[in-house]
Amino acid sequence: MAKLKTAYFCQNCGTQYPQWLGQCKNCGQWNTLVEEIVEKPSTKSVLEKSKQHIINIIEVETNEEARIKTPSEELNRVLGGGIVLGSVTLIGGEPGIGKSTLLLQLALKMKKKILYVSGEESASQIKMRADRLTELQNPHCYLFTETSVEKILHEAKKLKPDFVIIDSIQTLQSQLIESSPGTVSQIRECSNEIIKFAKDTNTPVFLVGHITKDGQIAGPKVLEHMVDVVLNFDGDRNHLFRLLRANKNRFGSTSEIGIYEMISQGLKEIKNPSEILITKKFEELSGNSVAVTLEGNRPMLIEIQALVSSAVYGTPQRSCTGFDSKRLNMLLAVLEKRAGFQLGAKDVFLNITGGIKTDDPALDLAVVASILSSNEDIAISEHFCFAGEIGLSGEIRPVPQIEQRISEAEKLGYEKIFVSNLNKIPKKKYGITIVEVSKIEDFHEFLF
Repeated sequence: MAKLKTAYFCQNCGTQYPQWLGQCKNCGQWNTLVEEIVEKPSTKSVLEKSKQHIINIIEVETNEEARIKTPSEELNRVLGGGIVLGSVTLIGGEPGIGKSTLLLQLALKMKKKILYVSGEESASQIKMRADRLTELQNPHCYLFTETSVEKILHEAKKLKPDFVIIDSIQTLQSQLIESSPGTVSQIRECSNEIIKFAKDTNTPVFLVGHITKDGQIAGPKVLEHMVDVVLNFDGDRNHLFRLLRANKNRFGSTSEIGIYEMISQGLKEIKNPSEILITKKFEELSGNSVAVTLEGNRPMLIEIQALVSSAVYGTPQRSCTGFDSKRLNMLLAVLEKRAGFQLGAKDVFLNITGGIKTDDPALDLAVVASILSSNEDIAISEHFCFAGEIGLSGEIRPVPQIEQRISEAEKLGYEKIFVSNLNKIPKKKYGITIVEVSKIEDFHEFLF
């Protein structure tokens, strides 16, 4: 009888070693190496089974991927137009952020045969949540509470669903691996079997993935490489808004974003986020401004709030919510060095309302406007908005897709938008006044 070949795999990062070590050399973790059986088929058998041959790229025929439209327009946008047949989508996020709620709503509203597999909740728990989420019940939604990947795939082949939802990949285990669920080897083996099933049967599969304390999807990084789409569902649990982003998408863009609001009946799509993210103020207050940002191809207006006050303690504080703190420090240095504003001995607090986090450089102009407004205690008109990046020499740099930003501000009734004079603005008549500025000094004169 042939001797079994084994190797040692790190349960933290997946690195393979020929013998046991106390510490993984790759990630530095201790006592994470576990012995696993490694099967290496002979070269002869592999060559006999191979039916592929070399082909010229010009001769390859391309076909448009068949997609399933979902009832959620936000999800369709992020996926690139719908669910591709045979695709495997991994969705990750913080505990309690709404991953299971999003997929259960999808299963209940779609008029398709759906298999919902849960390794974390019982069927009665899922039914209670389903009754709370929506009055609509899909008569072709089937529940299966199981953690064995062999049993799940066996039942899926018998049922032949239109697509499968598995919550979550970390709870599954394969009988071929003698390790506990959630380990690197189990996640790798289970995901391999599920991906093979999806490709062979042309059935789309959604996988829910837990994340680590660092915000990364738990398990080996190879899991994200193997699947077709990786979605990240994030947001501040203290706020109502949830953002769905694509970190990887083989069938569409990764720059699109979907916005949901968490209500008692589940997740509600936000068709026009700008109207919700902008506070309807009864009186104009200093330190508030409106920025025109862009998420993918979607323009969006968000409110920037700043508070500048004299430092009570020795060292001035710099605090940001939803904005990069290092970029704030850079903008404050530019204001002091290039424009002569004395902010070095003052506390500066910055907040993007609604729990939104963005890294769009076009927010720079609105951030500076809020800081100057709070510093001089002069309110900015609520009919003004801003879109511009600020360079280290104090110049206001152009931002991409300025036409879409102007059109969005015009649609929402703003009277004036401040942009860089280097932006190439189409020569057509807008219903909004476009103020072109070149430097921070000029911007300050125009604003106040």
